[in-house]
Amino acid sequence: MSVDAIDRQTTATAIRSGRWMAVSAAVFAAAWGGNEFTPLLVMYRQNGGLSDVAVDSLLFTYVLGIVPALVIGGPLSDRLGRRPLMLPAPIFAALGSVLLALGPHSFALLSVGRVASGVALGLSMAVGGSWIAEISARDGSGAPAGARRAAMSLTAGFGVGAGLAGVLAQWGPWPTVTPYAVNIAVAVAALLWLSGSPETRPRQEHPGRLLDDLKILGIANRRFLFVVLPVAPWVFGACASAYAVIPALMTAHTSGAPIAFAALCCVLGLAAGFGIQSVGRRIDDPHGVRGVVLALIVLAVGMALAAAAAAMLTIWLSLLAAAVLGCGYGMAMISGLLEVQRIAGPDNLAGLTAVFYGVTYLGFAVPAVLAWTSQTFGSVTYPMMFGVGMVAAVACLVIVALAHRADRARDVATS
Repeated sequence: MSVDAIDRQTTATAIRSGRWMAVSAAVFAAAWGGNEFTPLLVMYRQNGGLSDVAVDSLLFTYVLGIVPALVIGGPLSDRLGRRPLMLPAPIFAALGSVLLALGPHSFALLSVGRVASGVALGLSMAVGGSWIAEISARDGSGAPAGARRAAMSLTAGFGVGAGLAGVLAQWGPWPTVTPYAVNIAVAVAALLWLSGSPETRPRQEHPGRLLDDLKILGIANRRFLFVVLPVAPWVFGACASAYAVIPALMTAHTSGAPIAFAALCCVLGLAAGFGIQSVGRRIDDPHGVRGVVLALIVLAVGMALAAAAAAMLTIWLSLLAAAVLGCGYGMAMISGLLEVQRIAGPDNLAGLTAVFYGVTYLGFAVPAVLAWTSQTFGSVTYPMMFGVGMVAAVACLVIVALAHRADRARDVATS
C-alpha cells in the first residue's frame, strides 16, 4: 500500500472515530473566551472607572477581531486547509484572557484583550464550523448534523463560559483574574487535542491571488440577501439584549448579587438557545422558510417581553424575557446556518459562513447603541427602544415572507 493510500486510510479512520469533537472543543474554548466577559460587565460598571457607554462598547470591541478573522480566515482556509487557520484559535483565546486578567482598570488592555478573543472566535466560527461540517459529512452524519454540531459547540461555550465566569466573579477569589485563568487552561487543553484532528481541505497547489479568494461567491444570491441577512443580526442582537441590557437594568433589584444574576441570564438564554437548536433542525424546511420565520416570530415576542421587563423590573419577567430571546437566538443561528449550507458549494462554504457570522455579530452593538441613546436622549426609555425592536423583527419577518413568495413565483414561471 502506498504512503498516500495509508494517509487517506488513516484520515478516514480518524474521521469515522469522531474527530469532529476535537475541533468542537477548540470552538467551545474560543466561544467560552468570547463570552466570559459578558456577565462581568456589571462588575466593571461597579468599579466606577468606566462609563456605561464605554463598558457596553467593550462588548462590541471584539467584533473588530471577529470580522477580519471571519472574512480572511474563511477564504484562507479554503486554499491552505482548515488546520493551519484553526490551530491559532485557542492560542488567541488564551492570549485574550491573559490581557483581560491583566487590565481590569485599563480600557486599552481590555480592548486589546477583547480583540484577541474576537480573532479566536472569528477563526472558530468560519474555519472551525466548516471543518466540523466537513468531518460530519464524511462520517455519514450529513450536513444538518454538521451545522447542529457547530452551532451547539458555540452555544455551549458561550453558556458555560458566561455561567462559570459570573459565579467566580461574584463569589470566588480574585474576581478580575480567576474567571480568565480557567479559560486559559481550557484553551491550552483544546489546542493539544486539536493538533491530532484530520485535515479535510487539502492545500491548493497553485492557489492564485488571495484577493480573488476574498471575492466570495453567493453573496448576491437573492435567498442570501432577503432570507439569511434579515435574520442574521438578530442572532447576537437577541443575546446582547438578554444578558447585557436586561441585567444592567436589574442591578438594583437582584438581592446583592448582580454579577450572578447577569450570569444566570446568560446561562438561561443560552441554554434555551442550545436546546432549541436540536429541535430547530427538524422544524427547518429545505424548500421553505419555516425555520427563519419561526425565529423572527420568537424574537418579536422576546422583544415585547424585554420591553415589559424593562418597565416592570421584576426578576421573573426578566428571566422569562432572557429565555425567550435565547430561543430566538438559537432558532436564528441554526436556521441561518442551514440556509447558508444550502446556498453554498464546497468552494465557498467557509467564505459565505464567514459573511453570515460577520453580520450576526453586528447585534453586539445593541447595548452600546441603547446606552448612548438613553444617555443622549433622556426621554427615550428602554421599554420604548425594545418596542422598536419588536417592530423591527416583524418588519424582517415580512421581508423574508415576501422574498420567499417571490422565489416560489419565479420557480413556477420558469418550470
